[in-house]
Amino acid sequence: MVQGNTKNLKPKSPPKRAVKQDLKKGRRAIAPKKAVAVKQAKLRQELSAKINRSVEGQMVSAASSGKLTIMKNAAQASTDTKTKKS
Repeated sequence: MVQGNTKNLKPKSPPKRAVKQDLKKGRRAIAPKKAVAVKQAKLRQELSAKINRSVEGQMVSAASSGKLTIMKNAAQASTDTKTKKS
C-alpha cells in the first residue's frame, strides 16, 4: 500500500459525455453525385409526394362522408383548390 501523499495523482472524474443536440426528424441519406442517380432520386421524391397527397386526399374524402367533422373542412378546402386550378 502507498503511504503518505502520492505525486501528481488526481481523483478520477467520471467520463464527460457529449451534450445531446437537437436532431432533425426524417430520413438521413447522402445525396447522390452521379447525374443519373440525381435524376432518379428526384423522380422518386416527386412520386412519393404525389402518392402521399393522393392517399391523404382519399382519406379526407372517405372521412368527410362519415361523422368526422374535422376532416370535412379539409375536404372542402381540397375541392376548392381543385376547382380553382381548372
